[in-house]
Amino acid sequence: MFGYVVFTKSDEMGRQNMPVQAGIADTTVTEYWHAPDASTLENHPDKASILYGKDLIARTAYYLGPKGSVAQTTNGMNCQNCHLDAGTKVFGNNYGSVFANYPKYRPRSGTKENIQKRVTDCFERSLNGKAPDSSSVEMKAIVAYINWLGKDVTKGEKAAGSGFKDIAFLDRPADPEKGKMVYVQKCQSCHQLNGEGVKAADGIVYTYPPLWGEHSYNIGAGLYRLASFAKYVKYNMPYGASYLNTQLSDEEAWDLAAFVNSQPRPSKDLKKDWPKTEEKPFDHPFGPYADGFTEIQHKYGPFQPIKDKLDAMKKQKDGAKQKKQTS
Repeated sequence: MFGYVVFTKSDEMGRQNMPVQAGIADTTVTEYWHAPDASTLENHPDKASILYGKDLIARTAYYLGPKGSVAQTTNGMNCQNCHLDAGTKVFGNNYGSVFANYPKYRPRSGTKENIQKRVTDCFERSLNGKAPDSSSVEMKAIVAYINWLGKDVTKGEKAAGSGFKDIAFLDRPADPEKGKMVYVQKCQSCHQLNGEGVKAADGIVYTYPPLWGEHSYNIGAGLYRLASFAKYVKYNMPYGASYLNTQLSDEEAWDLAAFVNSQPRPSKDLKKDWPKTEEKPFDHPFGPYADGFTEIQHKYGPFQPIKDKLDAMKKQKDGAKQKKQTS
């Protein structure tokens, strides 16, 4: 049996008992992935490793942060600052479909990647640090946990509710100044005036992670792409929001993304990223590009013209390839 949960419009009202404030809630019956029941681990041969992997995702800083007990290799954020609820939240950038879809080709590296490589990327980009070695107890535990979470998803399929929920494009560029107003009104109380976040009393882990500055994710992270950040905050922020109860409008989400990602943060050498220029996504903020649009439009939009051009280019390329194969 697949690990899914069914939600309907009536569930939405019954479960939340509050109105949707600013967004668009699901109105059709949808089966969403959810994490396997932890009780099924009782006799699992890899129980200890899986549970350690979950703890590494939830409390990365305790083990691998600046004061980590295992190593001091990351910026102090936790993996679950980006992959909510230890990678289990619906549309919270969860790990539900990872095991089913890796190894796979990823245009960013131009190579076929395994899960270890994907985890390494997160450590080097979102945690602005160094990943555990692939043979380490920690890497094996993280992979074991991710594999266990996705064990019931059919190979090659993407479970509903995985990753991010789509958000409509704006017909204008996202506006950092408007985003600053959203940040002050709805984000600053947790993430602070200068985006530095708030640490717990122990001084080790962040209660609210930094959104910019030297301890935040670097320019190579997935959330540095505007569409990823906008989707993330639209359906998960401010704290307590979900796809069933959004608290930001689409415009607020895009403008907030523009503001946060226009703030200073750690750099990273991206020269080897996207070796096939034509495979760069519409919101990759660094040139060169094969689509003829400017770097500033790739960063802030409007994105629909870029996406349309990239889709047309891909269709033309696929058509030429098919014609060559049949000739």
